[in-house]
Amino acid sequence: MIPISEWPEAERPRERLLSKGAKSLSDAELLAIFLRTGIAGKTAVDLARDCLHNFGGLRPLLLADENEFCRLKGLGQAKYVQLQAVLEMARRHLASQLNPGESIQNPAEAQQAIHTRLRDYPYEVFAVLLLDSRHRVLGFEELFRGTIDGASVPIREVISTCLRRNAAAVIIAHNHPSGVAEPSQADRQLTDNLCSALSLVGVRTLDHLVVGDQECVSFSERGWL
Repeated sequence: MIPISEWPEAERPRERLLSKGAKSLSDAELLAIFLRTGIAGKTAVDLARDCLHNFGGLRPLLLADENEFCRLKGLGQAKYVQLQAVLEMARRHLASQLNPGESIQNPAEAQQAIHTRLRDYPYEVFAVLLLDSRHRVLGFEELFRGTIDGASVPIREVISTCLRRNAAAVIIAHNHPSGVAEPSQADRQLTDNLCSALSLVGVRTLDHLVVGDQECVSFSERGWL
């Protein structure tokens, strides 16, 4: 085994992150930087690959409970605690983009924040991001849980929420617990109904986001709004 410190500089994860950015690294390389060290006979990258193989990918590893996480050789309670702290910091950073008073300048940031909020629910959740006329956040409200279709989402309550918060625009969103973000025909019909109803009270529907496991489908980007 050749230690990572003896690898060519262009192949070392830390150096590559600094020169090319974190997005240039594989899941194993990112995890190796977090792990910092390997175990006897394995570099941190080797250990990271073993972890991803045993857990079935990065996300199952990040969602593992303490017992599952610590079961693998090379991991332990200290690493579990560090990982949970990192994850919580990331959640709080993304959630801060939905704080009241924050201005939504970049639609991609709103998508990422909403994706993080809704992706892990084991049931469907319908939510609205309420904005003022300058696209500043008024609030983010999870309104309904259960099957999301035209029959189960009371449009009157959505309108009531918008009027109560004096919203000028909204981004509506819901998740697919199956992990597949592709919108259904019922999703498209619900969107049409909501857009029409909200426009009658002067509220613009900027987007409908369907949240899956790995991606977030935007109706606006698809040209459906």
